[in-house]
Order: sequence, then C-alpha cells, then structure tokens
Amino acid sequence: MKFGMIGVGCAAGITPSAIRTIATTAERLGLSTLYAVEHVVFADNYEHKYPYSQTGDLPGSTRMALFDPFIALTYAAAVTSSIRLGTGISLIPMHNPVILAKEIASLDQLSEGRFMLGAGIGWMEEEFRAAGVPFQDRARRTEEYIEAMKRLWSDDPASYHGQFVNFDNIRCNPKPVKRGALPVIFGGETTAAMRRVARHGSGWFGYMNSPEQAEEKIGKLHKILAEHGRKPEEVEIIITPNDPRYCDRDSLKRYRDAGTSEIVMQGWWRPGSDEDNRKNVEQLARTWLDPIMALG
Repeated sequence: MKFGMIGVGCAAGITPSAIRTIATTAERLGLSTLYAVEHVVFADNYEHKYPYSQTGDLPGSTRMALFDPFIALTYAAAVTSSIRLGTGISLIPMHNPVILAKEIASLDQLSEGRFMLGAGIGWMEEEFRAAGVPFQDRARRTEEYIEAMKRLWSDDPASYHGQFVNFDNIRCNPKPVKRGALPVIFGGETTAAMRRVARHGSGWFGYMNSPEQAEEKIGKLHKILAEHGRKPEEVEIIITPNDPRYCDRDSLKRYRDAGTSEIVMQGWWRPGSDEDNRKNVEQLARTWLDPIMALG
C-alpha cells in the first residue's frame, strides 16, 4: 500500500516556492502521488450540499484560492522526476474534451508519463451555471468526454460521434506516454459512480472513508466490476481517510486487506515559510507513511 498527499495548488501549496518545497520533499520522502484539486469558481450560497460532510458545507472558505490543477501539476513536474501527479479530482464536464485531451497529453509528456487523471462529475450547480455548462446531464457528459479523450489519445487520426462530442479524422498530438491507457481514476461514492469505474476507469477514489466504510464500498465495487467482467486487480483503489485516528496499524491493515492501493491525506495547512512546509510534509510522512511501510 502506498501513501499520497493532496495539497499542490491550494492552501499552503499556493505559491511557486511552496509547490517546489512540498513536491521535492514529498518525492524525497517516498510519497507515491501528489494531487491537485479543482474548482473553477465558488458560490457563497450553494443549493446542493457538499457530499463529503455531514453538514453539507465545504470544509474551507469559498474565498480560498485554487490554481488550475493542470498548471499547478505541470509546475510540480518541472521540479520532480519520479513522484506521480494526479488530479483529485478534475471536474470533467466543465471542460471542452478536445482541449482537455491536449492539456492532459502535454502534462503527461512533460512529466514523462507520471500523470494520472482523477475524474469526477462535480456537485456545485452554481459553478456549472457560471461556466455555461448544463448541470443535469453532467454524468453522461463525463462518460462521453472520457471516451472521446481516450480516442484522441489512442488513434491518429481519431473520430468520435456522441451526443455531446463529434469529430472526424482529427489529429491530436503528442499522445500521452501510455496513449489511451493513461490512468483514469473516478471519484464518487454512488452506485452510478462505481459503474463508471467499471465501464471506463482504471481506479476508484474514495473520499472521507473510515476502515468500515472502505470495506463496505470496496466490496460493492468488486461486485460491480465482476458484473462488467473485470477483475479487482485491474482497478486501483485510492482511499482518503482524512482522519488521523486511522493511522494505527489495525486500521491501516483493514484498508490494505480490503484492497486499498493507496492512502491519501490532505496537506491543507495554512500558508507558511518553506521550512514550515518542509516540516509539515515530513510530519505527515511520519504519521502515515512510516506505519504504512511497517505493515510490510
């Protein structure tokens, strides 16, 4: 089981110097993946509840600054050489898929094949409205966009015909290093989200899951994978406990035995000095990575 961190392009990781320090320290310590989150805009008053809190409120302020995740991760790629880089997660239906395919392929090439696309459908309707993107059809739009991008990453020339995307014999180069096999990890806790994993994904990103919740949801995912003729080992399971209580050996063993491939924690500290950021990443590694490695 591996250990990764969310925190590039937001909170303490919002400056160039902070990204350099966080990324190079995480790589030196052996963290597996650095993640960047995505929101284009926030609304102070939002109709739909945030799906990962009991109150339905965002965990941070709507005034928080967020870099575009693809730009932030490209910057991180330039100062590292081995750590994986991923979106956690990208709001796929907010993007033009042809343009996004080019951006992702560019980032993957510049990182020498280290990029992983964490994909989701989004939840804040006000954000979609501001971008001029329909909210109600975002799930189907997401699946179609992923299909179209995989075609652009694989074929040359490429064609795709769907409800939302149509193109004939176009060339989009360069391709990602793994071409159409670039990893796509879907977020979301619903049955529909897990079916997206089974149909289109190479992994599932489970957010805010205790060991008990992870065991239940991973078991459910494995059943859905079997229904689609896929094996559990074909799909990477990424879990964000987001609770320091679960860094003990028994909890970590339960995550691992359930099928978790990577544990991810948020490094959303307040902005500080480079030394503060270095120490915070080191503390996170001592708290989580060391006991994970001790499991053997």
